[in-house]
Amino acid sequence: MAKKLYVGNLSYGTTSESLKAGFEKVGPVVDAIVLTDKMTGRSRGFGFVTMEDADADKAIAEFDGKDFEGRAIKVNEAKPMEERPRRSFDSRNDTRRSF
Repeated sequence: MAKKLYVGNLSYGTTSESLKAGFEKVGPVVDAIVLTDKMTGRSRGFGFVTMEDADADKAIAEFDGKDFEGRAIKVNEAKPMEERPRRSFDSRNDTRRSF
């Protein structure tokens, strides 16, 4: 069974390929992605790596708090994204008041 890892505090120069190459030192990587800003294409500073369970646990122990491309990264098991309320940009529904 594969486990997805959250990898935070990445250098803005880190790419999906370099993230995958770094984590392959611990074991085979199923998938690695660094998330980027839609407008600028620049890294958002975090990503996800998918590995087999045993290798994922080794990767957490090996990389959490350690230097990766010049930054001390945070590595832990990814949690499912929580439901967020829909954002409205309609000013008629704005509850803030200006006096």
